[in-house]
Amino acid sequence: MFKNYLKIAWRNLIKRKVFTTINILGLAIGFGSAILIYLFLSYHLSFDNFHHDKDRIYRMATEEHMDNVDYSASVPPAFAKVFRENYAYAEKVAKIVDREGLIIDVERNGSVNKYSKDVIFAEEDFFKIFNFPLTNGDNAISLSAPNTAVITESEALELFGSIEVVGETFILGNNETIEITGVLKDIPNTSFMDYDIFISFENLEEYSEFAHGENWGGITTNLQCFTLLKPNQDIANIETALLELPKEHRPNSKNTHIYKLQPLSEIHLNYEYGGLDPVFLIVFGIIGLFLIAIACINFINISTAQAFYRSKEIGIRKVLGSFKSHLFWQFLSETFLISLIAIVLGIVMAILFLPAFNALFEIQLTMESLVSLRFISFLLWLLVLVSLFSGSYPGILLSRTVPILALKGKLNHNDTGGATTRKVLVVAQFVISISLIVATLVISKQIEYATKTDLGFDKESIVMLEVAETLDSEQFYGLKERLKQVVGVQQVTGCLTSPGGGNTFWDTTVKYNNRPEREEFSISIKVGDEDYLNAFDIPLVAGRNFFKNDSITEMLVNEKFAEKVGASSVDELLGKTLAVNGERVEATIVGVVKDFHDSSFTEEIKPVFIAPTVRWYNELGIKINHLNTAGTLTQLEKEWSQTFSNHIFDYRFLDERVAEQYETEQRYLSLSKVFSGLAIFIGCMGLYGLILFFVGQRKKEVGIRKVLGSNVADILTLFSMDFLKLILIAGAIAVPLAWYFMDIWLQGYTYRTEIHWWYFAISILAVLVLTLITISYQTIKVAMKSPVKSLRTE
Repeated sequence: MFKNYLKIAWRNLIKRKVFTTINILGLAIGFGSAILIYLFLSYHLSFDNFHHDKDRIYRMATEEHMDNVDYSASVPPAFAKVFRENYAYAEKVAKIVDREGLIIDVERNGSVNKYSKDVIFAEEDFFKIFNFPLTNGDNAISLSAPNTAVITESEALELFGSIEVVGETFILGNNETIEITGVLKDIPNTSFMDYDIFISFENLEEYSEFAHGENWGGITTNLQCFTLLKPNQDIANIETALLELPKEHRPNSKNTHIYKLQPLSEIHLNYEYGGLDPVFLIVFGIIGLFLIAIACINFINISTAQAFYRSKEIGIRKVLGSFKSHLFWQFLSETFLISLIAIVLGIVMAILFLPAFNALFEIQLTMESLVSLRFISFLLWLLVLVSLFSGSYPGILLSRTVPILALKGKLNHNDTGGATTRKVLVVAQFVISISLIVATLVISKQIEYATKTDLGFDKESIVMLEVAETLDSEQFYGLKERLKQVVGVQQVTGCLTSPGGGNTFWDTTVKYNNRPEREEFSISIKVGDEDYLNAFDIPLVAGRNFFKNDSITEMLVNEKFAEKVGASSVDELLGKTLAVNGERVEATIVGVVKDFHDSSFTEEIKPVFIAPTVRWYNELGIKINHLNTAGTLTQLEKEWSQTFSNHIFDYRFLDERVAEQYETEQRYLSLSKVFSGLAIFIGCMGLYGLILFFVGQRKKEVGIRKVLGSNVADILTLFSMDFLKLILIAGAIAVPLAWYFMDIWLQGYTYRTEIHWWYFAISILAVLVLTLITISYQTIKVAMKSPVKSLRTE
């Protein structure tokens, strides 16, 4: 019987080619999008699930409570040793420190090749906590001895041209010979660990102040601590016990630490601690459901509209003995066949667009994922659910047809039912389309607001260069003078990092004007020389700039600092003392600068102080003339290399750094544009299918109206009004919904754009125009035909 159902279904599909094509293409686009979204969600939800003891692995994190709460995916350097030796919760504890841009020299084929590499300094137990196996499958990785390292296969091939490199050596930082003791299998893309070179923690001392680990004050995300807990540990009890550590080691600090255990499964998907925002994945999933829903709505609308034309077929089947169940399953088999063809086309579409999808989101989804048992199960469930959802209602509707009315030709569209349902579903389509367009406009405006609003400093045509080695005052100012002589260079400054988009964020405690207690807030350190303000065009609002100096005796603060200490005006701060960094540094405030955005618009502007000290200059900020950028960069490399001859010249433009802070938002925007377009396209196809039926149904009416004097415009208006009413109803529903959800999204930004009324007007107007275009083609085509043809009775 099922074979017979499929045979009849195939004949019906061939008979109505246009409507079959509309249904299949709409569902195929929905399936293809759903497949890509499924692969994307699976990718992000599978991070770090390949480790043997993943449920017992935790990262130690810190909540810092002052005037607000900050979250750091790190702990003080001394934490690991104390947790390992004084508590009995863990089997293993290990910390790692990452350093970027270290120079590695490798001898190969008689020549020395120089590389700039990001590396991890790891304690020995790190590879006993995590399952990163060697190429021979062995997990016995040892980094206990100094001057040892393990590297990945791909890194071995790049450096040495072979993976058989155990016993080979390279020079680290131009002075240390490091021996490779193992080669790791390439770390999966679905891992929080994206480094390829791991060096013994014993070699860290030259590269970081966190090597000895006796400090309870400073926290940096460059240092992370991991633990493998013993089985059956209560995390809440451990975190409660750790509350005693700050009381013992930080008794007088205003910055209250609360140490947390973050499960390995949450590292990738915890926005507070620097991971991906889970809302991003939820939005992806909802959009995938929207696209499938719109395609199913098209199918239901077209199928219920066809019910009138299939009424005689159903009547004959009933007279010949078919039951309602037979008719229901007959129609469901047609739905299944259409869905099956569509899902095959959807897979083909997904494969074709996978490279572009990977490029857009900078991930590495592969076609191998399409042959997994989990993916096949997903497709089967999707096929069954879509077939049932799309086919059940039309099937029930057709099976209820009264045979005697059908055979006498006395049925009309009201008798076959579905008119109200079609209107409801079309409204739902319009609601989704309008909401997606509104979301696209709001996200676009927020990104524009964040990138084009005055950040309080100049980010255009500024090149950031690394100070590759610690320089004394004479060396630094000598380099600076040479760089200033380069044609095209307008300003040069030395700094710890640039304002906005920098890689180094350093907050510290502060004591103002010899008050007895430290302030309840922390202050951000921005080390820079006397040209810092000029280079980045940061305006003074009170006082003066500090004078050229090698050490901190004078400093600048920002307007936010004045607000935090309760000053009645910025001038009140001038001449007051400020003690920072555990009161080890004390200086006089000589000027106040205008507030500037040092991080993304999701965060509030922080109190800042700016002061000079040569030994902390990590970067050079160079303002250049953009008319000859390439030539200026070539000369800058020449001058820079004279000082740092053993290093690789590398630079970044400041505006690129700032833009990186909004990468997630840019992807939201790309997502909204692509899927809004697809949703509207699928909806328009459904409307086109519906208008074909309605025009066919009302041909004689059109002929009569033309005979009575109606023109093409009158007929087009007649046909359009029903849909225009539905769009207005959809707009009334979509406006509050879209406003509510986009307002929630914008709450994540401390500094945000407004939701303007014209976002909704544009969205509704766009849907109106596209609907009219879709309706007009068939309507005008029928309206221009001779009424004689329309009124002729066969």
